[in-house]
Amino acid sequence: MNQKEVEVLELIRRNPYLSQQEMAEHLNMSRPSLANFISNLMKQGKILGRAYVLPEEKTVICIGGANVDRKFLIQHRAQMGTSNPASVSGSVGGVARNVAENLGRLGHSVKLLSIVGNDSEWKLIESASNSFMSTELTKAVEGFSTGTYTAILEPDGEMLLAMADMKIYDFLTPEYISKNDSTLLSAAFLVIDLNCPLETVEYVRQLASANKIPLAVIPVSAPKMDRLSEDLTGISWLILNRDEASKYLQVSIDSLDDWQQAVQQLVNRGAEAVVITAGKEGAMAGNSTGIRYYPSMQVDQVTDVTGAGDAFSSAIVHSVMEDQEFETIIRTGMMNAAKTLASNDTVRHELTAVQLQKELEELQ
Repeated sequence: MNQKEVEVLELIRRNPYLSQQEMAEHLNMSRPSLANFISNLMKQGKILGRAYVLPEEKTVICIGGANVDRKFLIQHRAQMGTSNPASVSGSVGGVARNVAENLGRLGHSVKLLSIVGNDSEWKLIESASNSFMSTELTKAVEGFSTGTYTAILEPDGEMLLAMADMKIYDFLTPEYISKNDSTLLSAAFLVIDLNCPLETVEYVRQLASANKIPLAVIPVSAPKMDRLSEDLTGISWLILNRDEASKYLQVSIDSLDDWQQAVQQLVNRGAEAVVITAGKEGAMAGNSTGIRYYPSMQVDQVTDVTGAGDAFSSAIVHSVMEDQEFETIIRTGMMNAAKTLASNDTVRHELTAVQLQKELEELQ
């Protein structure tokens, strides 16, 4: 073998799931040249054929937002047009990142696929996240700012207003995502939030559908529901709140019948399972076999609503991967959300799979 063939063989040995384009970029050569080297190696018997793409360690890949969150807790009821005394705290956030941390704490192998600025905010996110997920798929880009999210909370912890600077996610394009196709194809589960552009959500949906990879889609807010296409085929779990469902379907959801019909419409569009949440009012969830209402779990004192939805979604993914029954999946999501509502942290620090199971058993 010549030196280039040795380099190609060593790269394949380290990661047999790389596409030819990824290998060519890694070795700084054209794709046709790489194809010739691979052909020669196959003739020499050094390569027997393409590796089968199999899930590695049940890895979950979370695609979307990784932000710095800032929360202003005002001391009294908000007064518009004037200064309001408040305390401020900061933490790392982003829907995809929060779901990834929840899943990491629950014992899953997780990779975060996002885009960030090469700035102090990203260094903060990276430092806080590395214990729970791999950030190797997330690229820091010069000249851009990492996403930020600022929430203003009423004295009881309820959100009054939130502001988000998420322009950087416009660069989470299909071309950006496709550079990691081999990793996506080896995933046991994909999660994507709607910080991603419509074209990217569609790219991931179609990839998941064609390759039978479970996919959860988690909206970020009602205004971003236009990033979800009408065809929901390939989405294993669509998890959204009532405002988001109302915006997407262009219908009012005022009664239990409206709520149930909304779930049915989303299932009819191709989603395998749908959950529409409504905070204290519970959730409506179902699939092609049936839809039912689930009352919320009691929370004695709401400390902070931030992160509760992400806790709900991540516990659902966790339970699905544990092959739980549908009702158990929803109840597990509700339990993690309820415990997060009572926590000061966006992702509660005591969370483990054992702790979550214990909390469910205590409820019974």
